[in-house]
Amino acid sequence: MARRSVSLLLALALLAAAASADSWLYEKFTTEGNVRADYNAQGQQVTSLILTQQSGGAFSSRQKYLYGEFSIQMRLIPGNSAGTVTSFYLSSGDGPGHDEIDMEFMGNASGQPVVLNTNVWANGDGKKEHQFYLWFDPAADFHTYTIIWNDKNVIFKVDDLFVRCFKRYPDLAYPGGKPMSVHATLWDGSYWATQQGKVKVDWSAAPFAVSYRGYSADACVPDGDGRPLSCPAGTDRWMSRQLDAAEWGTVAWARQNYMHYNYCDDGWRFPQGFPAECSRN
Repeated sequence: MARRSVSLLLALALLAAAASADSWLYEKFTTEGNVRADYNAQGQQVTSLILTQQSGGAFSSRQKYLYGEFSIQMRLIPGNSAGTVTSFYLSSGDGPGHDEIDMEFMGNASGQPVVLNTNVWANGDGKKEHQFYLWFDPAADFHTYTIIWNDKNVIFKVDDLFVRCFKRYPDLAYPGGKPMSVHATLWDGSYWATQQGKVKVDWSAAPFAVSYRGYSADACVPDGDGRPLSCPAGTDRWMSRQLDAAEWGTVAWARQNYMHYNYCDDGWRFPQGFPAECSRN
């Protein structure tokens, strides 16, 4: 009996140590609205954002960053998620000249693919969306979503596949001068998320929940005006990251097979001509 008690105490201690090592939410983020944190059997912290008719949920990083690689594992809303918007993104703030890098997941009716909306804002100018139908069920299991941001390009990655690369050009606006925080949100986007707002949230199916785990930020931190960035060891693994030929191949694969919308094809939206980068990519 005593031996079993010692074994049980040891197991609980190991689980507690693992949980403590993975307690990323409250150490690194502030929360707002409906947010719940639990641990799975492996000691990983699993954070849930919950959407009801009264409120959604969000968490925002306490630290701001200037360049880095940011990733998180997500399991989206099962079944009818129409009208909901789930996000993982970087933002310098809400001002008119803000920078932002978005991965947004626009819900859909049961059996229809979820749309991943990627967008890049620089000095308050967005309208640079590439949208993709996901080629798997994002509610069946966790998948990893990654943003790589450096002074050369912004790269979007789903699991092991690169789906988009937004290049920097010296004469065009680029999100490179403003530190950004990391955010995750779940909210009611009925006015635009599904079929341009034609399908609203079905509140009879509420509450809706999205789960996050395995957050990672391998990134530089601004050290004050005029001071060099404080960067982790081995920064070159993402600071100089550009896609090679094989990785550009996965971008082409995603565009050919799963692209839902490309702003560079939307002549109605840009009657005076497409943004300059459209002819250079």
